[in-house]
Amino acid sequence: MVKSMYAYVREAWARPDKSDVKALLWDRMQVWRREGSVTRIDRPTRIDRARALGYKAKQGIAVVRVHVRRGGRRASRYVRARRSARMGKNSSTPGKSIQRIAEERASVRYPNMEVLNSYWVGQDGKLKYYEVILVDGHHPSIQSDKNLAWLANPTHRGRAERGKTSAGRKGRGMRTRGRGTEKTRPSIRSHANQGK
Repeated sequence: MVKSMYAYVREAWARPDKSDVKALLWDRMQVWRREGSVTRIDRPTRIDRARALGYKAKQGIAVVRVHVRRGGRRASRYVRARRSARMGKNSSTPGKSIQRIAEERASVRYPNMEVLNSYWVGQDGKLKYYEVILVDGHHPSIQSDKNLAWLANPTHRGRAERGKTSAGRKGRGMRTRGRGTEKTRPSIRSHANQGK
């Protein structure tokens, strides 16, 4: 069977360190580091992943690249009396994934658009880079699209901030159902945060 162009792109990005993507990322990182934290781009870097997540090259859809610092939270050192081991300084991890943080920052930068989805495009020693697909639900071309018109519904306002995207649902424990998820539904907070 003949493979499509998207199949070759997908194979290359499946193992970036083993393919030609490694050299591309080396050059791109030097440019990306000098950009702002949220940068709008003309077209997706990973066209196969973007299209799989709902991207279409049409009016009303934008793609932005967001970089977020890697690692856990930066906690300040106490000046109160206690041993270093009891400060709880070095292992303070956030309750959200870095991908969720990237989606929220893109949503805040573009308040008239909603986050459809996002995907990883690279990382270095300090930062992780994600590309976020944004959709303007009030644009006529989106409202007439049978696959994207649902975003025009007011119930989908603030999807990223409410954890309704794919990365958000994963962080809230909504990927699984049934036994073992008693403390995650209807929400983690409703069970006194015992679900995480």
